[in-house]
Amino acid sequence: MEGEEKPAQEADVEPMVTSGASEAVPRVLSGDPQNISDVDAFNLLLEMKLKRRRERPNLPCTVTQLVAEDGSRVYVVGTAHFSDDSKRDVVKTIREVQPDVVVVELCQYRVSMLKMDERTLLREAKEVSLEKLQQAVKQNGLMSGLMQMLLLKVSAHITEQLGMAPGGEFREAFKEASKVPFCKFHLGDRPIPVTFKRAIAALSFWQKVKLAWGLCFLSDPISKDDVERCKQKDLLEQMMAEMIGEFPDLHRTIVSERDVYLTYMLRQAARRLELPRASDAEPRKCVPSVVVGVVGMGHVPGIEKNWSTDLNIQEIMTVPPPSITGRVSRAAVKAAFFGLLGYSLYWMGRRTVNLVLSLPAAQFCLQRVSEARPGR
Repeated sequence: MEGEEKPAQEADVEPMVTSGASEAVPRVLSGDPQNISDVDAFNLLLEMKLKRRRERPNLPCTVTQLVAEDGSRVYVVGTAHFSDDSKRDVVKTIREVQPDVVVVELCQYRVSMLKMDERTLLREAKEVSLEKLQQAVKQNGLMSGLMQMLLLKVSAHITEQLGMAPGGEFREAFKEASKVPFCKFHLGDRPIPVTFKRAIAALSFWQKVKLAWGLCFLSDPISKDDVERCKQKDLLEQMMAEMIGEFPDLHRTIVSERDVYLTYMLRQAARRLELPRASDAEPRKCVPSVVVGVVGMGHVPGIEKNWSTDLNIQEIMTVPPPSITGRVSRAAVKAAFFGLLGYSLYWMGRRTVNLVLSLPAAQFCLQRVSEARPGR
């Protein structure tokens, strides 16, 4: 059994600063502004932040509000991953609530999309190269790597149809979070290698073949209107759901388990915040936090369902060992592949040799060699 993956806590990118608070703190400033203490400076910035935070925020209809046991508030923005409206919803929500933490549906393996510009992302998303395939196989294993590439093909198909790079709402969330004082930025999705390995382990050999066949021949046209009509369910996940509807175990690993993981990460982010103290003698003061979560619309119902339940993510972070049937199937596939490859090389070699020998120049050379043999 492969080792467990630890949950990603924060992105290895800016902004990453000390968290703020969610209730008013009196302004404490006196004397020369250049000589104010760190606590006074913190309180000043916090007061400015709280003034911008709306008591009754005017939020888009795609936002779901959840409340933690300690009073912390979580605003979950349900998005379509290829939607301009979703980007605007994210920006508006962050500006209205001035959060202490922003959590996005990304893992450390996909964090690069936050720093890349739209043109580069558009080109990268459209290209499914042999180098990417080799990297995916090396990182995730043969079957998981092939599955990842097939899903990238689905994403590339949508990208090509719409002319829009994926993850725009996450980049907007990252930019807006950097403008909010004391706002942390967390990665909230399960590491993608774990998801793919668990998904592959849940399928039988023939289910893998059938799913791969459906992904390989995906070519239905998609319009921007189709994307906006899918605001109640993320487009990419809806397309996947249509293809994997007959595989409930696959839906469980790709969607339901990630619902649990995202819920866990949002609850971790929504912890009470401790305010700075002027001295150790001053009593500690903790206040509820405000969190904005940016996830695909298809995950919102699952997050709501899991919000008040006890969660244990250790089970969904492990990869079960392959079954005997799975090992036999992989061995049979490898044997068939190399057998077919060997026969193809043999057949092509014979055809090539026969073709070369039939050329007039080759016939002339053979005749000269035959005539030059001693004893003739």
